[in-house]
Amino acid sequence: MSPRIFLFDPVERFVVGTVGIPGERTFFIQARTGTRLVSVALEKAQVAAIADRILQILREIRISEPLAIFERVSYDDQPLETPIDEEFRVGVIGLAYLADRRLIEIDLQAITESESTEDEMLEIDTSSDQEILRVLMTLGYSESFAKRSNAVVAAGRAPCPFCGGPIDPSGHLCPRANGYRR
Repeated sequence: MSPRIFLFDPVERFVVGTVGIPGERTFFIQARTGTRLVSVALEKAQVAAIADRILQILREIRISEPLAIFERVSYDDQPLETPIDEEFRVGVIGLAYLADRRLIEIDLQAITESESTEDEMLEIDTSSDQEILRVLMTLGYSESFAKRSNAVVAAGRAPCPFCGGPIDPSGHLCPRANGYRR
């Protein structure tokens, strides 16, 4: 069986958002073109890694192609579109720069039951029957997406100034304060 690939080439809207209160948020990425909408769930660390890697790719493009034009895209601060129906949970993530089309490609593959949690390099496996969300976007839109992603990740619980751990609305037991609430 071949994998089901949700292809958005080019994507009209590609955003990160959350559902839930800080500390219990679920992160989603949504891709939309016309009336077609796909939502996938992923971890906060995955969102941060995608944003960091996109910004790194854009820095490398600016260095290698100093005359490259990055069109300005307005910042998208709108909430996720409803209904939020999770197609799958993201396991493997792939990013690439398509120099001939001047687009950034992001592949988000569904997590498999057998994926290990060890830190190892995994590749997008198109020979399996796992679902893949493939999004192609312009350089300017990629930059806007990365900035929103970083803002969504940072909008969680405030860090404790003493230990750096997240502070719940009711406070937290700070190890640097010998277990007293902060």
